[in-house]
Amino acid sequence: MAAQLPEHFKCPISLEIMSDPVILSSGHTFDRSSIQRWLDAGHRTCPITKLPLPEHASLIPNHALRSLISNYAPISPLHHSPHPQTLISALTSPSSPLPSKLDALRLLTRLSRGDSLFRRRLADSPALVPALLACVDDDAALRHRALSLLLNLSLDDDAKVGLVAEGVLARLVAFLAAAPPSDCRAVAATLLTSLAVLDVNKATIGAFPRAIHALVSLVRDGKGRERKEAATALFAVCSFPDNRRRAVECGAVPVLLRSADSGLERSVEVIGVLAKCKEGREQVERFRGCVQILARVLRNGSPRGVQYALMALYSLCSHSEGSALEALRDGVLEICQGLVHDDNAKVRRNASCLIQLLRGSSHRLS
Repeated sequence: MAAQLPEHFKCPISLEIMSDPVILSSGHTFDRSSIQRWLDAGHRTCPITKLPLPEHASLIPNHALRSLISNYAPISPLHHSPHPQTLISALTSPSSPLPSKLDALRLLTRLSRGDSLFRRRLADSPALVPALLACVDDDAALRHRALSLLLNLSLDDDAKVGLVAEGVLARLVAFLAAAPPSDCRAVAATLLTSLAVLDVNKATIGAFPRAIHALVSLVRDGKGRERKEAATALFAVCSFPDNRRRAVECGAVPVLLRSADSGLERSVEVIGVLAKCKEGREQVERFRGCVQILARVLRNGSPRGVQYALMALYSLCSHSEGSALEALRDGVLEICQGLVHDDNAKVRRNASCLIQLLRGSSHRLS
C-alpha cells in the first residue's frame, strides 16, 4: 500500500509513510521518530540540505500533512487480502485452530509494519488488543507474533496511551517478571521502550508496581538481546526525572555498572541519566571502580557511549572532589583533550565541559 501513496508522504530517512510528520528548521519534513534518532545520534545538520541546525533543534508538527495522510484513500492492495476484521475474528473465535491464528497474526503484523493507515484501522477494533493479550498469556506459539503486532501498533503516538489504558503495561510487566529467557522478553522490553516515547506513559510506567524492577532484573539476569533491550527501556523510562530515584531504589546502579563493565554499553547511557539525580550520583560514587569503567568507555566506546560516559563523569566530578581526583589519576583529562576534536558535537561539548571542571579541580588540589 505504501508504494501507491504520494512520495511526499514518506519520511526521507526511513522511506516509510509518516505517522507523525514534523518540520525541521531547514523547512523539510520528517517522521518524528526518525529525525529524533538522527538528532539523538549527535547530528546537527539537516539530513537533506546538510546545512547546520540550531543547537536545540525544534520539531514543529506538520498537521496539514498528517491530515492529508490520514484522509488519503488510494486503491489499496488490501482488497486482495482478508479484511482486518476477518483476521481479528480468527484470533477471537474459540473455534479457530492454531494455524488460522498464526496466519492471521502473520498477515496483520506484515500489513501493519510500514502502513500507518492500516494500523489506524486496527486501532479502531476494540477486540484486537484483548485478543493479542490473550495470545501473550496463553500460547507460546502465538506469543512472539502477538507481541510483534502490539509493537507495530505502538508506533503511532495516538495508540500508545490507548495501549496502556487497555492493560498492555500490566501484562508486559508480569510477562517480563515470570517468563523464561526468550526473544519474546526482548520484544516485550522493546514495546515498553516504544510506549515510553510519551511523557505521560513514562510517568505511568515508572509508577506501575515492579515495572522498573522487572527491567533492572532483565538487565541483570537476561541473555543477549534481552539485556540490551531492557537497558534501552530503562533509558527511555528514566529520561522522565521522577523515575530516576525509583530506578536507583530498585538497585539499578550496581546492575548497570556491572553490565557496562562486561561490555553492555547501553547501560552507560542509563548511568549518564541516573547520575543527574542526587541518589543516582551517590550510588555510582559508592560503586568500586566506577570511574575506571567510565574511563574505559571514553577510550573504546561508540560516540553515544562516550557522550553519556562524559555526562556521568561530569555529574560525579562536579559534586565530588574525590571523583574528580580519581578521574585525574585515571587520565580522563588527557582523554577529553583528544575528544574535543571529535566529529560528534555532543561529545565535543561534553568533553570541553569536563576539561574545564577537571582543570579547576586540579588547580584546587595542587
